[in-house]
Amino acid sequence: MKNKIELVAFGELMLRLHARQNKRIAQTDGYDAYYAGAEANACVLLSRLGIGVDYVTILPDNEIARTGVRQLQGQGVGTDHIVYRGEKLGVYFTEQGNGIRSTRVIYDRDGSSYALAGPGAVDWRSCLGGVEWFHWSGISAAVSQSSADACVEALGVAREKGVRISADFNYRTTLWKYGKHPREVMPGLLQHSSVAVADLDSAAVYFGIETDRTASHEDRFRECSSALGEKIPNLEVLAMSFRTPHGIQHGYAGALLYKGECYFSTRHELPFITDQIGSGDAFTAGMLYGLMRGLAPQDIIEFAAACGALKQSIAGDWALINRAEVEQFIQHGSTGRIIR
Repeated sequence: MKNKIELVAFGELMLRLHARQNKRIAQTDGYDAYYAGAEANACVLLSRLGIGVDYVTILPDNEIARTGVRQLQGQGVGTDHIVYRGEKLGVYFTEQGNGIRSTRVIYDRDGSSYALAGPGAVDWRSCLGGVEWFHWSGISAAVSQSSADACVEALGVAREKGVRISADFNYRTTLWKYGKHPREVMPGLLQHSSVAVADLDSAAVYFGIETDRTASHEDRFRECSSALGEKIPNLEVLAMSFRTPHGIQHGYAGALLYKGECYFSTRHELPFITDQIGSGDAFTAGMLYGLMRGLAPQDIIEFAAACGALKQSIAGDWALINRAEVEQFIQHGSTGRIIR
């Protein structure tokens, strides 16, 4: 039985081509293909956790795009309001980093169906009828002026219908190429959000909020969340994840501002990273799940951090995990034991 739609998300579905065998793009002889997109990634995990979700995007009507839609459907994600128009599916290429060299992303999204479709492409009154949440991210507005205008339209209808709005700041340096600085666009769009996931860098870019780089992550979160509360008056919930690399190992933890109080997760030591792309979206989905299911604030941030940590053990952008696995990870961490 299909879950009732509780959340609608808007963003660009893309094809990800990942250089095989941990090789660089310059030396690979092939690519592994995955479907991806910040909001789609979050929808997949929310669906796997039992939340009814509907994903809205604009795609070309061809077999490559339709295959991605079928894969979303296979994860239980609603696709009834996807619009088919234009000629191009956005693509991005990745090469895996390691403890010495960073993971690299190269986008090919200019002129995509999503980038060219502005206001009027989606029937938002139909999409948002009877739902509780609308989720979007800064990537949705970064692709083009048309996509930013589409976000304005969607957010306006969500506000009109009284839908709760959540946003992931998701700043991507290489995407903002259409002549506007993110600070000209994002603060106005984020004013509508009562729930947000951010990071210290995006807060600095969008709002000019600088924190003490010598301070702990906890203190920097407190400082940033206080400043963001003044910039976004409707903000009730703010979450951030923090990664601390040391060699090939990473420390990973989360922080949550919930109705004026700060909560911090357990710090997870990750002995090996399979693929960190999509971990922020898994963190976001875990946080939204906790809010939507009424978990206590400390439980929300523990659940979100566990989702973000577990995603990094999985190739591709989607967190192919379930609630029992998340709860087991919260209880036992990275045990390395065989489950049988």
